[in-house]
Amino acid sequence: MAHFESDVLWNPAWSALEGWTERPPAVVERFHRSIPGFAESPLVPAPTIADQVGVGHVFVKHEVQRLGLPSFKVVGASWAVSMVIADLLDRPVFPTFDALTEAAGALSTTVVLSTATDGNHGRAVAYVARLLGLGSRIFVPADMAGSRVDAIRGEGAEIEVVAGTYDDAVRRAAEEAARVRADGRRELLVSDTSWPGYTRVPEAVVLGYSTIFAEALHQLAAALGPEASIDVALAPVGVGAFASAAVRSLASGSCSVVTVEPAAADCLWQSLAARERVTVPGPHESTMAGLNCGEVSLAAWPMLQHGVRAATRVSDLEATVAIRDLAAVGIATSESGAASLAGLRRLRLDSRAGSLLRPSSTVVLFDTEGVTDPAGYDAILAGTATMHGDDDREPDHATDR
Repeated sequence: MAHFESDVLWNPAWSALEGWTERPPAVVERFHRSIPGFAESPLVPAPTIADQVGVGHVFVKHEVQRLGLPSFKVVGASWAVSMVIADLLDRPVFPTFDALTEAAGALSTTVVLSTATDGNHGRAVAYVARLLGLGSRIFVPADMAGSRVDAIRGEGAEIEVVAGTYDDAVRRAAEEAARVRADGRRELLVSDTSWPGYTRVPEAVVLGYSTIFAEALHQLAAALGPEASIDVALAPVGVGAFASAAVRSLASGSCSVVTVEPAAADCLWQSLAARERVTVPGPHESTMAGLNCGEVSLAAWPMLQHGVRAATRVSDLEATVAIRDLAAVGIATSESGAASLAGLRRLRLDSRAGSLLRPSSTVVLFDTEGVTDPAGYDAILAGTATMHGDDDREPDHATDR
């Protein structure tokens, strides 16, 4: 059993104190609901998976469709863009998207929104820029799937391909935002990761994600009754912004947030073990492309360090198995999206997990994107996908028993 338990880290700095962090304000959810076409993502019951894991309920919060985008990122990007423009104009926060659109109309010839991305955040920033009539410039690592690049370009963005990893793209985007553009327009950086001196915008991204967790709680109450609550929430980690939002919105003495990362890019796992932020050098070659990050966001770290109950790390093979099993219950997702199920199964194999995964427990898996690489998804379902080198660990899941 030690082989499996080496991939579950019980956070030595975890604090179970109720209310140790301030809950997000309702104004964020109201802002999102004012965006034309905005709708809740589904909370899908998965009783087959609950039976396999041995818990009362498993639900999948499936971010397959947010304003036409196959990811959750737009809720963080839209709130952060709103804050950046409010700061630029020295105005208070915009209460509605219409108010933001009106203010942005006067900036169309003077402002460009920019960011680095592995796919979804960049597309979300470009999408919001297009809605507001603003230009966008998105920095992407050279190995990003062509379908992801094309989707961002389809939002009207200017694409900058950066030789190296996602972290190299982050550095390049920050450098370029500090320079004067040839066309005279100002580049406003809307990054979802942070570094010393740049934390306010990533914190706004995290705050924007809170809408997802507010929805999940509303939907769970509708499904199971007003007293229903989440016992365990599984959140994937790239730079940690989404997981820190889960901690801020959900973590308490009664709700445990458990994270999942690729074994090839386990920067949070390593940081929690070291009790300080640790950089995991690249290249990060997991097929969980949205999670291929080597450094935890500075803005996200304080909440993660004290609010994550346990961290898991999984292989590409485990994520692939999870994709197939989710497809079997009607949920189409990517490797990054399926990571939460892989992490739940990894947690279940740990001898200490009984305190969290009880027969009465309600578990919510946050599936953070839909199918962004259709050809790759079809190859996985057909059994012809190629795995990366970290996948020599054979998954020992409930479905195999």
